[in-house]
Amino acid sequence: MSTEDAQPLKGGALWLAAVVLATANFIAVLDMTIANVSVPSISGSLGISSSQGTWVITSYSVAEAIVVPLTGWLAGRFGAVRVFTTAMGLFGVFSAFCGLSGSLAMLIMGRVAQGLSGGVLMPLSQMLLMRIFPKDKAPAAMALWAMTTLVAPILGPILGGWLCDTYAWPTIFFINVPIALACAPIAWRMLRRYETALARAPIDVVGLALLVVFVGSLQLMLDLGKEHDWFESAEITALAVVAVIGFAAFLIWELTERHPIVDLRVFRHRGFTTAVITIALGFGCVFGMNVLTPLWLQSYMGYTATWAGLATAWSGVLAVAAAPAAGQLIAKTDPRRLIFFGLMWLGLVTAWRTFSTTDMTYWQIAHPLILMGIGLPFFFVPVTAIALGSVEEREMASAAGLQNFLRTLSGAVATSVVQTAWEDKTNIMHAELVGDIDRTGDAAASLAASGMSPDAIRSVLDNLLTGQSVMLATNQIMWTVAALCCFAAFFIWLAPRPARAVSLAQAGH
Repeated sequence: MSTEDAQPLKGGALWLAAVVLATANFIAVLDMTIANVSVPSISGSLGISSSQGTWVITSYSVAEAIVVPLTGWLAGRFGAVRVFTTAMGLFGVFSAFCGLSGSLAMLIMGRVAQGLSGGVLMPLSQMLLMRIFPKDKAPAAMALWAMTTLVAPILGPILGGWLCDTYAWPTIFFINVPIALACAPIAWRMLRRYETALARAPIDVVGLALLVVFVGSLQLMLDLGKEHDWFESAEITALAVVAVIGFAAFLIWELTERHPIVDLRVFRHRGFTTAVITIALGFGCVFGMNVLTPLWLQSYMGYTATWAGLATAWSGVLAVAAAPAAGQLIAKTDPRRLIFFGLMWLGLVTAWRTFSTTDMTYWQIAHPLILMGIGLPFFFVPVTAIALGSVEEREMASAAGLQNFLRTLSGAVATSVVQTAWEDKTNIMHAELVGDIDRTGDAAASLAASGMSPDAIRSVLDNLLTGQSVMLATNQIMWTVAALCCFAAFFIWLAPRPARAVSLAQAGH
């Protein structure tokens, strides 16, 4: 039976397969951020420096970024279901390898292998969800996938911090093992009827090499730039040059190669191109806020990693609740309207956050984050539907891989830009405010009257100044994010109006 003839699953079998696919996507995305707060524990345990410890994060992100755009080629050569189930099993094996690592070299090898196997889980879980769901339930499938993609990076640092504090750092990897090894055989048994036809195209060795060079250089530049003061460093400058030249060569080669390793021709569809640019802008904004909020709370608001994570996690509550409604509305209205509403909502709520102050309570911080969740599914679910519904059936795997690649890349760019801009703006605001603090000397006199030494007084005033500088810098970045959300909301109107209601089921069959 061909994949076109295979009937959608029904009842309990449908939802079991959906849970397996969503779980695969969830653990792959989760591992992008679960190690972020665990680096100090890993560094101390392995006897390495913090800068060396960051390679635990970088090695995974580089490997994942390289393999995600290869999804279409891998699925065509070996079959989407076969690649998915194999990658799922390997993800569990290499997660165990990471947890058992006794040296940095062993851990990095495990993280690279984990990233290579986890990278294909994201686009293939998306594509297979669309294949197994009946036409009328396809929006629910995409809503389920979208929510795991949005919620997993938020929960990653919370879960990672809790596991490290309660148990030990290897548990952040061991938790994947039973899940992956149980899901792989279940997925094969339930999904093999949906196996895609094989295309025995020759391997594009040159394209693959150029992809590794350009993506690897770009990801390393983004991950290490802040640590090395960006283009003040010869290494970062060299990586940037290699990335630019590599990208240009890759683009020329892939567009002229008869059997490209990455099918860039899907960008000829205006709907796909507009949608993935909107995804990159919107996801970058959301990811940037999710990076900045816990940094601000931990560094200057006195929050622990756990409480900062819990505050940030509120954005996922209403997102999960609103996802079914967003999925159902896709078939009833122009999806561009839903995307416009979702992004404008995110922009307005982010604009509200620009009025934050240093004396805010936990719930005053949490309220806008809770409301932000409403906009997430109305943006992410329909824009994904437009992207994948705009390409031909044979291009589905390539389109899903490229969409996930640009989304992943936008998160990496947002993380680097937000962290660098936040520090720069803080320094600028500190320099501007330093001449205005305690001009009359009343505060210093009051502190001196309480028995403080001159050094202690200067320290107190500097801490006060720094706190206000950070708050102003944070609010300024929120203004920028709000503007970008609104820009993305208008940008989606460049996509052509769907001639019919966007059908994820038809896009996937």
